[in-house]
Amino acid sequence: MSHDQPPPGEPPEEDPFLKKPQGPSSEGPSHEGPPPGEPPPSQGPPPGSPYDSPYGAPYGGAGGQPPPGSPYGSDAYGQGPYGGTDPLAGMPPLAPFGTRFLARVIDALIIFIPLGIVSLFVGGWNTANSTGAWDEVTDQVNTGTQWIWSVISIVLFVSYDTLLNRRHGQTLGKRWLKLRVAMLNDGAVPDTGSALLRAVVLWVPALLCCLCIWWAIIIVSIVASRPYRQGLHDKAARTVVVSAAQ
Repeated sequence: MSHDQPPPGEPPEEDPFLKKPQGPSSEGPSHEGPPPGEPPPSQGPPPGSPYDSPYGAPYGGAGGQPPPGSPYGSDAYGQGPYGGTDPLAGMPPLAPFGTRFLARVIDALIIFIPLGIVSLFVGGWNTANSTGAWDEVTDQVNTGTQWIWSVISIVLFVSYDTLLNRRHGQTLGKRWLKLRVAMLNDGAVPDTGSALLRAVVLWVPALLCCLCIWWAIIIVSIVASRPYRQGLHDKAARTVVVSAAQ
């Protein structure tokens, strides 16, 4: 029998008769975390998932919390069917179409009535000798004076919507009927650029050429929009109209 010792620094060889087969561990199932790249189940769907929030984190803020003064509640978005995110959870109720339409009519009259009265005194529309004939009305529309009044109307309507929505998120009509315009991503009052873009898309096409047609398009776009009931002007500015009732 050899009495050779193992070289210095090497452990002694195990006794081959004491070796045991290396089988599966009997210590129970492993508690390792999920594979790399997969979030824990409590963290919701992974980024880019079809069930993820369409605008990133709820409310668009750090930690998913709305900013101070937001009309959105403090709760996180709820869960919709099949594990998807409910886009309306945590938001105030969307404005009913009838109430929203009435608020818009009130806002239009607030500008239109004073403007119409002033135009009668300064010759915006010449009605003194009008016979009501269609050709006469067409001739007045095509005059330079009428184009000036169209531009004045656009400036007044756009300024009215922009300034009040930028400051309060509410025109007078919306305030009286307890509605509010808010940014879709976080519920904040629209910034100047968003408020201006919203007003321009709403009023400029209507006042320049096609009042009835454009208003019909806006109405259809609100009624058909899901899930936020956004008109074309809302989609352009990424805004939504919600209830402001407490």
